Amino acid sequence: MSPEAPPPAISKVASAESKTARRAAIPLAADIIIANAPDPVFVSDLEGKILQANDAVFELLGFRPAELIEQSLSRIISPEETRDFMLALDEVVEHGVTRNAVLNPRSASGEIIPTTLNASALRNSDNEVIGAIGILRDMRELDKARAFAVGLIENAPDPMFVSDLEGKITLANDAVSQLLGFRTDEVVEQSVSQFISQEETRQFTAALREVVEKGVIRNVTLSPRTATGEVIPTSLNASALRDSEGKVIGAIGILRDMRELDKARAYAESLIKNAPDPVFVTDLEGKITLANDAVSQLLGFRTDEVVEQSVSRFISPEETRQFTDALREVVEKGVSRNASLNPRAASGELIPTTLNASALRDTDGNVIGALGILRDMRAYRKVVRDLEQSKSELQEKILDLEKFEEVVVGRELKMIALEKEIDALRRETDQRAGK
Repeated sequence: MSPEAPPPAISKVASAESKTARRAAIPLAADIIIANAPDPVFVSDLEGKILQANDAVFELLGFRPAELIEQSLSRIISPEETRDFMLALDEVVEHGVTRNAVLNPRSASGEIIPTTLNASALRNSDNEVIGAIGILRDMRELDKARAFAVGLIENAPDPMFVSDLEGKITLANDAVSQLLGFRTDEVVEQSVSQFISQEETRQFTAALREVVEKGVIRNVTLSPRTATGEVIPTSLNASALRDSEGKVIGAIGILRDMRELDKARAYAESLIKNAPDPVFVTDLEGKITLANDAVSQLLGFRTDEVVEQSVSRFISPEETRQFTDALREVVEKGVSRNASLNPRAASGELIPTTLNASALRDTDGNVIGALGILRDMRAYRKVVRDLEQSKSELQEKILDLEKFEEVVVGRELKMIALEKEIDALRRETDQRAGK
């Protein structure tokens, strides 16, 4: 044995004293918190040696305390992750904390366990950093959930993609490729701005900000350019993608191909414009957004004098309130029938009409306005007036007939009475002649 080497007994004592000194550096309160924490918590010095670990660490890794305490963390992680852990310790010394460091420790059974590490500084009484308190999060269940979510996205029938907060696409399913005509590897890791205009890129960036603030964004209009150069009208609904701490790290977007819907809308607008009856569309505030030629013919205004105007411009305040009630009924029941309106024409004439209205809905089924059909009641009211006049004339004729009947009947009664008197006189004359 070298004369410089201390006797074994002295070495053991020194080791025990060193261990006791390091353990004494951990405040009592922290000691209790670590021991009773439900998550795997450990303490290491600045060289990466494990000084303390709670039962959750031993349950996670399957080692006995004696197999981990006073051991270097490099024993259970790879050399690459050991370097990452030492960098995390440097960050703890500089900033007091490090977050979401990826570690994959090997358990006693040989299983590699995916975890994330959050660590904060352990300080002595002089406020010097002497180590780190680390909290491990078992990512196995989260990884399963992520894999399940990725599977849902990849197998979704609608075009779905994931982007980070800078607009870079990190995941896209086959439906996106089918929509745009690009291979998946031509879409993933590309910026959304590659497929849309500069103006829509600004709108998409604003949508991402709204996702961060509110967690969701709906019906953003995007017109991506396909591999063939075709511009495809789509609407985007997006929700927040969050990390394990609930922080928004990106967005999950669902695109809806609006080509067929646009065709349907164009067809519906054509039906409205070519309808023989006066048909118009309003939003829920009563602003007219579409009106056909029959409305112009009814009121005597040009179409551009009707569209973008409030219905209240053409009807009285009282009827405006009734129209607002009809809109509420449309929202609640989907339909309103036979509301009475008397719009004022360009000539100043009040035109009696009845309104039947049904709900106008967006692609999510929300009521966004009303589709109204007016019925010009002037001809109907003329018929009613004519019928009432005919009825009045008929009643007069009936009265005349009744009077005539009364006269005729009275005359008949008088004739009968006269005949009876004549018969009586005749009998009386006969009787006298017989005597």
